[in-house]
Amino acid sequence: MAAISMREAFGKALLQYGEENQNIVVLDADTSSSTLTKIFAQRFPERFYNIGIAEPCMVDVAVGLALGGLIPFANAFSALLSLRAIEAIRSNICYARTNVKLVAHYAGLSDYKDGPTHHSISDIAIFRSLPGMTLIVPSDATQTAAFVPLMAKKDGPITMRISRGASIPVHKEGEALEIGKAIARRKGRDVGLIACGSMVGRCMAAAEILAKEGIEAAVLEIHTIKPIDEDSIYRVAAETGAIVTAEEHSILGGLGGAVAEVLAEKCPTPMVRIGISDTFARTALDTDSLMDAYGLSIDRIASVAIGVLKKKEKR
Repeated sequence: MAAISMREAFGKALLQYGEENQNIVVLDADTSSSTLTKIFAQRFPERFYNIGIAEPCMVDVAVGLALGGLIPFANAFSALLSLRAIEAIRSNICYARTNVKLVAHYAGLSDYKDGPTHHSISDIAIFRSLPGMTLIVPSDATQTAAFVPLMAKKDGPITMRISRGASIPVHKEGEALEIGKAIARRKGRDVGLIACGSMVGRCMAAAEILAKEGIEAAVLEIHTIKPIDEDSIYRVAAETGAIVTAEEHSILGGLGGAVAEVLAEKCPTPMVRIGISDTFARTALDTDSLMDAYGLSIDRIASVAIGVLKKKEKR
């Protein structure tokens, strides 16, 4: 596993870039000890705003700071940001095309101990439906840190969705990274594994299992859910003829839905979506066991990939 969590990597990267760019300001909804924006707050207290447990108000304050020429990074738990603050995000950030950067923490099932009210399994569907919103889902700590300056330099509404803890590391320091451009993590001709976030590393591990069975699996990382890299998806579908998507999110409206929309119009391909079924998840002792319990295990990815190959053979 990665040496540090995504949130710690984010906190440190925010401080580092904040030292370079004096226009960076940070807001939090009274969760700075959880989101680790406190790292920035301790160094730049005059550029940090704790709005309290009031996510819609935090969004509106961020809008005001952006209109004043600053670059605000507004932070909250993803479940609360995508549900409680969504009207303010839609109208005051997206509709108004305001230069606000939202960081949605504790995504997916990573807040394993707080239960369904804090699990964030519908946020990708919500954020990607908003006109003008760019949505980023990094795969590990290194990539999370690398996205901070890229977000700040790109004008317009952006949301980055990150997990509470660590994930299997896949992104190398200094590796090319571009918003809107997918990364081909592994080549293969039999089946394509398309993943985002914490599931990228799990797909890489599943590809190793499949290789032992003589199955060559391509792995495509979609770190930008919107705008999605359609060309890379078409290419993997054409090269493999079978697709499995994997995400730490509901199978409804997330990455799997986005990929299906792309393929259905121009390149119909046998496909299976791995994600959380239409259900609420319970609590667990840790994130990994909770993910495994709800069908996101490495072994299941490999098993589903073998299953989709049978659909491919019947065509």
